[in-house]
Parts: sequence; C-alpha cells; structure tokens
Amino acid sequence: MSSEVEKSVDTVKFKPAEDSWSLSYVTGDLFSCPEDEALAHCISEDCRMGAGIAVMFKKKFQGVEELKEQKKLTGQCAVLRRDKRFVYYLITKKKAREKPTYGSLTQSLEDMKSHCEKNGVTRISMPRIGCGLDGLQWPRVSDILKQVFKHTDISITVYSLPERAETTVMRENKRKRPM
Repeated sequence: MSSEVEKSVDTVKFKPAEDSWSLSYVTGDLFSCPEDEALAHCISEDCRMGAGIAVMFKKKFQGVEELKEQKKLTGQCAVLRRDKRFVYYLITKKKAREKPTYGSLTQSLEDMKSHCEKNGVTRISMPRIGCGLDGLQWPRVSDILKQVFKHTDISITVYSLPERAETTVMRENKRKRPM
C-alpha cells in the first residue's frame, strides 16, 4: 500500500515541462518589453535587414558585421548579446528578396531553443515572426512555436502593433463598396 502512495507523490513531483511553457499576446511596441527578455525575429543569410521590423532591429542593436562573422545558414539562428538580453536572428531564407518556408522557420526555432536552453533563457518576445513581409500564415507559425517549445520552460510573448485607425476605416470602406 505504501508503494502506491509513493508513486502518486512521485507523479506530482515530476510534472512534465510542457506545463510551464506559454504563448501569450500583447498589443504594443515589441521594444517596450522588459530589458532582460530575449528578442527574436527573422532575417536572411545575407543580413540585409532592409525592410519591415528588421530595420528597427538593425538600428537598435547594430552588429551586422558580428552577425555575418557567425556565418549562419538558413535554418540556423545567429545571436547577439546586448546588455542583459540575447537578440536572436532566425535565418529563414538565403537572400532578402526570397520567402522563407515553414521548414526553415522550424529549423531556426529549434536552433534558437537549443541556445536558450544552454544559456538559461526562459522568456522571449517577438513579433508575429515570418508573417509580415515574409507572408507565412500565423495559425501555422503559432502551431510550430507550440511544437518546438512545448517541452521547455520558455515563455514566448508575441507583440502586435495596434491597428491604425485609418487602416480600419479603409478596410471598412472597402467592404461597403459595391462589386
């Protein structure tokens, strides 16, 4: 009888890690996240960062030469250390003009996860990676995030900018127009 009690205690003690990972959403500026949280976004192997949120990462964190020296390939993750945080550059395509694949995104997220686990990173903030100019679909990307991080204790916060009022008005007017 006592062994049954011990078993139930052991089961409670060793809860699976997947219970501690999380994915949450915030409307606001990604760069307003806590200063000790890691940041992540997608770039190409050539490290151009000439459009979208990548331009802001390039301006804020510099380090293009440092990234290039890492010689990371598609499916890998380049890393900069800035103050109290790591900044992750998910390499999802060869050239800036190309589009990523779900496979290359998955591989780069796996590489980032490995770095996080080795370096004790438990919180990452990011935009809706791959879904802006790169054109991936968020429902599929969020499923990939769940698959990659479900057995970790890493919390991911996804930031979205508030929609501009004029964008909303334009969309509403577009719907009202007769076809």
